[in-house]
Amino acid sequence: MQIIPVKLKKEIDSSDDIAEMIISSSDLCDGDVLIIAQKIVSKQEGRVVDLSTVKPSLLSEGISSQYGKDPRIVELILSESKRIVRMSNGILIVETNHGFICANAGIDESNVQNGYATLLPIDSDFSAKKIREKIFNLSKKNVAVVISDTFGRPFRMGQTNHAIGTSGINPILDYEGSLDNFNKILRVTAIAIADELSSAAELVMGKTLNCPVAIARDYVFDSENHLISDLIRPENEDLFR
Repeated sequence: MQIIPVKLKKEIDSSDDIAEMIISSSDLCDGDVLIIAQKIVSKQEGRVVDLSTVKPSLLSEGISSQYGKDPRIVELILSESKRIVRMSNGILIVETNHGFICANAGIDESNVQNGYATLLPIDSDFSAKKIREKIFNLSKKNVAVVISDTFGRPFRMGQTNHAIGTSGINPILDYEGSLDNFNKILRVTAIAIADELSSAAELVMGKTLNCPVAIARDYVFDSENHLISDLIRPENEDLFR
C-alpha cells in the first residue's frame, strides 16, 4: 500500500471546488482512497465563524470564567454539542451533534485567519459523497473518500486522525465468523479501517505542510456504502458513558 501526499495550489475558500482541485493536483487511479482533511471541507462549505459576531450566553460566560477559555469559543462548542462529557484544564470534552466524542466539538482556530474559527461539517458523509461523485463525473475514476479530523484518545497521550465522514468504503472490516490461525472462530474482531487509513494519511499530510489530502493506493477494501455512524459505539455497549 502507498500513501501519497497531495499538495493543493491555494488555500481553500467557499468559491473553490475541492474535487476539481484534487483532480488537477494529482494522478488518480480507480480504487484509490482519498483522505481529505476536515478543515478544507469546512472552509469550502462556509463552516467558518467570525468570532466577533458570536454573543456568549450566561452559561458560556460562567464556563469561560471557570476554565479560562474564550467565552465565544465556549458558546460555539455548546451550540455544536449534545452534551458535555468532561470539563478540565481548559478543555471541554463533548458529544457533538454528530455523535462524536471529542475535545471542543472539533472547533479549531488553527490554519484559519485570526479572529475566526472553523466548525465541523454539518454532514461529513454527505460532504464525502459529493466530492466522490464529482470526481467520478469529471475524471471517470471510481475512488472512495474519507474525511478526517484529529482527535485525542482516552488513556493515551498524543492525537491521531479519525474518520468523520466516508463514501464508497465500508469503514469497518469485520472478521466475525472467520477462523484464526488455530481454527478458532473470531467473534468480536472488527477493525476500524477508515480510522487507520486516516491515521496513516496524517503521516504525510502533517499540520504545516500545506498538504490537506492524501491518497491511499493499492489497499483492497469493501466499497459498499456505509455511514460514519457505524463507527460510533452504541450507548448500550459503551462502558464509559
